Amino acid sequence: MAARNRLPPWHDQIRLANGRELLIRPIRPDDAVPLRAGFSLLKPDEVRHRFQHSLKELTQENADRLTRPDPKSEFALVAAEPLPPGEALVGGVARVSIVADSREAEFAILVSHYIGGMGVGRQLMLRLVRWAKGKKLERLCGDVLEQNQPMLGLARSLGFRQDPTDTPGLVRVTLDL
Repeated sequence: MAARNRLPPWHDQIRLANGRELLIRPIRPDDAVPLRAGFSLLKPDEVRHRFQHSLKELTQENADRLTRPDPKSEFALVAAEPLPPGEALVGGVARVSIVADSREAEFAILVSHYIGGMGVGRQLMLRLVRWAKGKKLERLCGDVLEQNQPMLGLARSLGFRQDPTDTPGLVRVTLDL
């Protein structure tokens, strides 16, 4: 039997509708520099949809925190060029974090407009759901701005329900696992 080339766990090569190849993989500390460099390429709406307020830059501290998730309670993925970490341009980031003393996790996803609308957000979300189920969690949820219709549509298509929050303009999407 011939040996097959296998990717490490949580690594998946995908081809977008435009033919571009991306590697979805766990985030690594080497990704901090490309994340900071690529942040300036994001549109203000993309940043606001993810962080729910404007940010001019991704600080070194925030980049370091993002690229070093706690393996017991957090999981983060990138959708990047299939190059070594630290060299690959990162087009999408997804993160999930278990809420302390609960069976619930919160997610956040950011996909650049350069690859938006090509299914990258769906691919990332499906992996976050799989991770949360593997942790035997009961719910996966996230806060989404009302005007972020692509994210709300994605959540709806995957079975998330939408609930109002105490914050005007914000919707909580929840998936019972």
